Amino acid sequence: MTNLKHYIDIARPDHWFKNVFMVPGILVASIFTKVNYSTDFFITLILGVFSVCIIASANYTINEILDAPFDKEHPIKKLRPVPSGKINLKLGYLQYVILIIIGLGLSYFINIPFFLTNLFLLIMGFFYNVKPFRTKDIVYLDVISESVNNSIRFLLGWFLVTTEFIPPLSIIIAYWMIGAFFMAAKRLGEIRFINNQSTVKNYRKSLSRYTEERLITSIIFYASLFSFSSAVFLIRYKFELILLAPFLSLLVAVYMKISFLPDSPVQYPEKLYKQKTLVIICLIIFILFVLLLYVKIPVLSQIFEPEIMFK
Repeated sequence: MTNLKHYIDIARPDHWFKNVFMVPGILVASIFTKVNYSTDFFITLILGVFSVCIIASANYTINEILDAPFDKEHPIKKLRPVPSGKINLKLGYLQYVILIIIGLGLSYFINIPFFLTNLFLLIMGFFYNVKPFRTKDIVYLDVISESVNNSIRFLLGWFLVTTEFIPPLSIIIAYWMIGAFFMAAKRLGEIRFINNQSTVKNYRKSLSRYTEERLITSIIFYASLFSFSSAVFLIRYKFELILLAPFLSLLVAVYMKISFLPDSPVQYPEKLYKQKTLVIICLIIFILFVLLLYVKIPVLSQIFEPEIMFK
């Protein structure tokens, strides 16, 4: 049973919470189309989310296996099952293949756009981890290629509801950029924690080319593009969501502050639930997001009408 636990650990089921990023895709799609909230619909949701979790675990499995030589250089990650020698690599690769078959198999029975998008999630995991591509070793591309999974999750949630059309590009970019912000903040936390150039270089090539200045500059870029893309979506499609702006800005500021903590929790997203302020802000944003999606406040658009300012 202890041995089995190690194989479960490398699939990282504790990271499945990241698939919560599918929820906005589901909610926004329900605004753009008529949804029949039947038993079949909820069964499809459950199977769809589970299939995404399985594909994510396939990506985590190959990540754990191929990162083992580098994780040995990390003061904490060297204790993971693969670098500490607790995993049979042949069984690890077999687990990777089995997870792919299960995840894509379930996806195929949902609908073709969902299947292709889940396949795209798998492919991005492959390019991120496997040589000669291994985008995680290329400065800036490591953040961009990993954070695109945010947008993929949004699309997966969307296609669980409708396949008639795709979501607006503005919200896809916004989703991508907030993911890039989170990833860059994670990199910042990592280099501040390791604080040794030689160790950083052995642990991950891309990190050795980052400096705090470069990372903070990129973080500002990602946060700015997130704000701009979000504004385009809100103004064009659901103006009421503009009320989320101060809370989203507060989320970015608090997350940035957390990234400067010693041994910052942003290095381990699965532990961020311990940050009470961050959790409260996220809950407020989620509740407001759901309410504002289904509420109309005409006075808001009137307040922001350009002609009012020049009368």
